[in-house]
Amino acid sequence: MINQKPIMIEQYNEEWPIAFHTIESILLDRLNGLALRIEHVGSTSVPGLAAKPIIDIDVVIESMEHLPKVIKKLEELGYIHEGDLGIRDREAFARKDVYVPFSIEGSVKHEHHLYVCKRESEELIRHIMFRDALRKYPSLVSEYTNLKLQLSNTFRNNRNAYTEGKTGFITKVMREYRDVL
Repeated sequence: MINQKPIMIEQYNEEWPIAFHTIESILLDRLNGLALRIEHVGSTSVPGLAAKPIIDIDVVIESMEHLPKVIKKLEELGYIHEGDLGIRDREAFARKDVYVPFSIEGSVKHEHHLYVCKRESEELIRHIMFRDALRKYPSLVSEYTNLKLQLSNTFRNNRNAYTEGKTGFITKVMREYRDVL
């Protein structure tokens, strides 16, 4: 299904890490030891970086042998397993509604994308390396913010072109900063 919503980039919001921690605590409680850790990745995880206001979350598990149990627990929280969406060792989950993950409070949770990755997943390693490079080097944050704002203005209704426009920058950062992280 193609997402028709226009791309909206917002300045960094101090609420993003708070919203992540709210979701993280529910997930950790329900996954009860199945998750090795839960990582806040993507642009909302980098202080000062402008982003689409959607939190990216990677739940890290020891091996894909645990995936069936994790799927069951996440379904109880209101997530729908979508499969790997073409990315090896990373399973995607959609939310049934704005209350997911379900909690006792029954409160609306911040919009987010949830993925389950095995510990050695290349996609997980890439997410963490890119996040950590941006966190460590503020000049990259301003360069990436400017690029994202420019791309979102040019390709407001073309998500694929917007994403492709970021690829060169991401590849450059991953290549140039791999050894200093």
